[in-house]
Amino acid sequence: MANRAYLRVWTREFSETTLIAQFARFLATAPLSASQPAFKELIVQPIDATELSLAEWDLKDLGYGAAEVAALAIQHLHPDSAYIATAKWDLWSFDAETLKWMNKPEPLLLTCHGPEYDGGIAASEGHFTADLGFEHFFTGHGGLLAPGAASNPFESSDHPLEHTFRQWMSAPGNLKEYHAKTRENIQQLFRWVESIEQALPVERSRLSSEGEENFEARLDAILAQR
Repeated sequence: MANRAYLRVWTREFSETTLIAQFARFLATAPLSASQPAFKELIVQPIDATELSLAEWDLKDLGYGAAEVAALAIQHLHPDSAYIATAKWDLWSFDAETLKWMNKPEPLLLTCHGPEYDGGIAASEGHFTADLGFEHFFTGHGGLLAPGAASNPFESSDHPLEHTFRQWMSAPGNLKEYHAKTRENIQQLFRWVESIEQALPVERSRLSSEGEENFEARLDAILAQR
């Protein structure tokens, strides 16, 4: 299973009183897909992930933005609840079967953890989190890009798709394009982090992934690679 990447944000003055207003501002910064520029769903999750949801709204085709989603969320304002909004954002992805690049909508999951949700998980996991999708959107596969900074250096196997992929990337022009498209994804992510810092009283933020010991350092290394 492919590793996933995450953004975690902690803000000042975060409380039951301020969380919905801050959630609205967090949602408003999201770089939504050009072809699907609205939120798809909102879930209010009480207590922890083992409980049944308190409320769910299917927002498809309604064109709801951040303000409308926040207006729904505030109907169930509780310090021990999490508010989970789904959307899409556009990322470059490489199809190893067709050997073609596609810039297409990918799932984006945005969560606000109430201060008492799941025993106060917000303190360690962030007041706001974003499931960014697959790690390789930002790092490439294995350690092919900036291998010196990779926690999982590129390893070969006999799988036909990987063999084709390695052959394709052995051409300098193809590897250069792979680097350029991956850089565009990273740059979009970094611009988003900057917009969050402008919109919210951010205390700190952290980018992480399931496969990299220091995800942010890996991204910096890929951006710096020439």
